[in-house]
Amino acid sequence: MALSPNDFPRRANDKLRYADTDRQGHVNNAHFATFLETGRVEVLYDPHDPLTGEGAEFVVAKMTVEFRGEVHWPGSVVIGTGIKAIGTSSVTVSQAVFQDDRCVATGETVIVQIDTGTRSSRPLPDRARTRLSELLLDAE
Repeated sequence: MALSPNDFPRRANDKLRYADTDRQGHVNNAHFATFLETGRVEVLYDPHDPLTGEGAEFVVAKMTVEFRGEVHWPGSVVIGTGIKAIGTSSVTVSQAVFQDDRCVATGETVIVQIDTGTRSSRPLPDRARTRLSELLLDAE
């Protein structure tokens, strides 16, 4: 079954720039990590209501990207974002990138909350678990 932006509880948009293109005339693959970041940040970072505990921050522990198609300038992409799993101190974010409703990439990122002083993992606060649970994707 083909993925759609509507398969994800959150969606973000990113404008493509001419500078994003490479010699083949399509958007360079390095920019796909930026697209995923755009979608993740809209879920994880709200300056008025942060998910992290006081004295904590999120770090990327692992990221995978599967390229499914080319992206061409001009235009924009839609990034679908949902939560695949919630661990003790980590959250697995599942995403897809779409151009003109065509899935051009999928990605998965493991984010870990760490203590800013010790730089060690730290359990997610209950309010973060509750908010992230609202974005859980259906089991595959």
